Amino acid sequence: MIRLALLVAALATPAQAATHAFCWTGANGYRIEGHIGYPDDIRGIVTEDSVTSFGITGWHDDRRLGQWSLKDRKPDTSFTLRFDTRTLSFPMGGYRENGTYQEWNANGFADDCGDPGFGFNGGNRAQDVCVDGVFIEESGITPDTPLAVSPDAANPCGPLIMSSLALPRRRL
Repeated sequence: MIRLALLVAALATPAQAATHAFCWTGANGYRIEGHIGYPDDIRGIVTEDSVTSFGITGWHDDRRLGQWSLKDRKPDTSFTLRFDTRTLSFPMGGYRENGTYQEWNANGFADDCGDPGFGFNGGNRAQDVCVDGVFIEESGITPDTPLAVSPDAANPCGPLIMSSLALPRRRL
């Protein structure tokens, strides 16, 4: 009886989550600090449907531009995500059919992130950001540039990790 109770308790316990921090460094002082979490029993590709936590904060030099996370997701939000748990990388290059397209609250034109709002697009022309519903072309870098991912949730961008969540929002 005790073994059965332990087995039931073990099965009822939620799966542990793997969590990683990541950093995107765009052009002209633009960057993103982010985090991703998913059940640690997933092997292979994590998608927007299997991620358990996700959030990004945008910066231009030392100015906070905005943030977006799963709690902000609505049915019409542009959100396509691919993360490879084997290589701890976001496949980049910009093609949906190859699984290398990223769209985090910013469609392929990077102009639908809301106002106020913030988003990232990893399309086939470039990786870039959207701020307050406006495509920020000067942020763009080549589409296949890898994002730095930290396997232990330490910030690959440096000392500013997620501190932005407590800071007031600043306009461009």
